[in-house]
Amino acid sequence: MISAQRVLSIRDLSVNFGGLKALSNVNIDLHQGEVLGLIGPNGAGKTTVFNALSGLVEPASGSLELYGRKSKWLKPHQLVTNGISRTLQGVGLFPDLTVLENVMMGAQHIAKAGLVQSFLGFAERDEEHLREEAQSALERVYVGSLANRRADTLAYPDTKRVAIARALVSEPKILLLDEPAGGLGPQDIEWLNGLIRNIKSHISIIIVEHHMDVVMSICDRISVLNFGELIASGSKDEVRSNPDVIAAYLGSKKAGAK
Repeated sequence: MISAQRVLSIRDLSVNFGGLKALSNVNIDLHQGEVLGLIGPNGAGKTTVFNALSGLVEPASGSLELYGRKSKWLKPHQLVTNGISRTLQGVGLFPDLTVLENVMMGAQHIAKAGLVQSFLGFAERDEEHLREEAQSALERVYVGSLANRRADTLAYPDTKRVAIARALVSEPKILLLDEPAGGLGPQDIEWLNGLIRNIKSHISIIIVEHHMDVVMSICDRISVLNFGELIASGSKDEVRSNPDVIAAYLGSKKAGAK
């Protein structure tokens, strides 16, 4: 896996919130067809990495490469055009819209006239294309029958599936999954693991997750953050036996981490 083409490379990423250093000189690589787990205790900086990649926070320093080329840090509206899609911890569905319309929000790059114009009837062909792509994404995560339901009527596991469908509809090359297993039961977690295994051949994935059984089941490599610093990165066995990682999770006083 390490020899595969690198699709994303972060070097020396630092993020400050006022006087607080949320991330300090973090390095992360993601390779083609890889599932990279980004783990660490609460407050370690995992979601801040995603927010920096998504343009929601401004890095104090650091560099970014996408698909082997240097890139400026992206703005939120530039993610889809750069082949990146993301889910949120809080799902982020629009409660008053249908499931299908929520997923269409992730496919607006398809509509030449733009999603808003499509909804207003200015581009019927674009709207039809959007609907077809959104329905296909819902079928992919096995909730196609829910397309016409309002989002606020869904059971929580189904909202998670719809959020993933919305991320997949843009056909990303890089998918950022922020705690996708949070709040799910064993059956839904098994479905999630299967989905990730199925899509990793053509989508490279970074997953932030607290469910260690999920991480150990599906990740090819793992990077570990603690107090905003990268303390380990490598295979599952390497990370699992790393003393700094053990210290971060168990509170040992032997290593520099918590």
